[in-house]
Amino acid sequence: MRKSFCININLKIVIFLLLFCGFKAIAQNQASEENNVIPYDLKWSERTALSILNKYPQAWQLDGNDKPKWDYKMGFVLSCFEKLYQKTNNKKYLNYIKDYVDGMIDSTGNIKKYDIKEYNIDYLNPGKLLFNLYEITKDSRYLQIIGKLRTQLETQPRTASGGFWHKEIYPNQMWIDGLYMAEPFYTQFTVKYEKGKSLDDIAKQFELVQNHIVDKKTGLVYHAWDESKEIAWADKQTGTSPTVWGRGIGWYMVALVETLDYFPKSHPKYKVLAGYLKQIAKNVNQYKSESGLWYQVADKPEKFGNYVEPSASGMIIYAFAKGANKGYLPASYKSVAKKSFDSFIKEFVKVDKKGEINVLNVSSNVGLGGKPFRDGTNEYYLTAKTKENGAIGLGSFLLSAIELNK
Repeated sequence: MRKSFCININLKIVIFLLLFCGFKAIAQNQASEENNVIPYDLKWSERTALSILNKYPQAWQLDGNDKPKWDYKMGFVLSCFEKLYQKTNNKKYLNYIKDYVDGMIDSTGNIKKYDIKEYNIDYLNPGKLLFNLYEITKDSRYLQIIGKLRTQLETQPRTASGGFWHKEIYPNQMWIDGLYMAEPFYTQFTVKYEKGKSLDDIAKQFELVQNHIVDKKTGLVYHAWDESKEIAWADKQTGTSPTVWGRGIGWYMVALVETLDYFPKSHPKYKVLAGYLKQIAKNVNQYKSESGLWYQVADKPEKFGNYVEPSASGMIIYAFAKGANKGYLPASYKSVAKKSFDSFIKEFVKVDKKGEINVLNVSSNVGLGGKPFRDGTNEYYLTAKTKENGAIGLGSFLLSAIELNK
């Protein structure tokens, strides 16, 4: 009888404690929400997304912009929100995308301040957001804009061998980031609306990178290639720019994994593209730091002033993880990605008193040519300013966290 009584009392105590802890957790979460504090028990992906929403209530404010614009950086970060919405079904993330897009287009289905004659390949990147928005809302404006961006590719200037110019103002030049800006959009469009008629052309863009932008010594990619070899930064024999840029490698690897998402496995070029991914993954894995991160000038870790850089590291982590998850890469790359992700948090992530995620030391945007002239030397990339919460750094961390389910 005494034993039964004790068991009864112990059960009541356990139940009381469980209820107490549960109520306490609910109260703490409610208090956090009321004070706009992000709970620490959420996944890194949601903590990062909520941090972005707090810091930049309108997506056009990302990267410190002071006015709305149709921009590849917003397209990159919002594509991460799209992936997070698909995982969580949280309308907050979808609305963030929709508010940005709706603010950038007019009632007749035009992008504000968009001029096709600029032939800026960066403009295609935000267009990826419109496929799902159209499927969800059936708003015809989204479909019109998808079509207009596809039309840009019809007349986009090309190099003599068929590669898209990066912009009208950069004649005969392919930039490695342009593969990310155009090809996932182009692939999704041609498979969805053209029965895949442009798949060979898409594969050709990657083949040109392989033939002309990949460094034969390291297997890594230069930032750009001028087929005419006329611009001052171009090597007179190869036409490539001087630097193997860490973020450029990231852009290229993300371009490959996200193009492969839509590229039919039955197409003969599918295995070719998967082979390019395997090749760049193997090579870039040999250039990571001891902790598993990647450098601003990727092929010269020992160079004075060189540093591990978050946007490059986050993109490569994502490509490794997604490649392994999708079977494009061997499963072992998932383990590499996990270790590098942990190092990313230690090296780059600062959590403030509000529970907000901050990503440190993100390289500012870099380019080639223009006025004043950007010469593309190693020193140019190493003296580019770094900043906290650069949009590509935040986005690449969010992207890798989503793919690793962290």
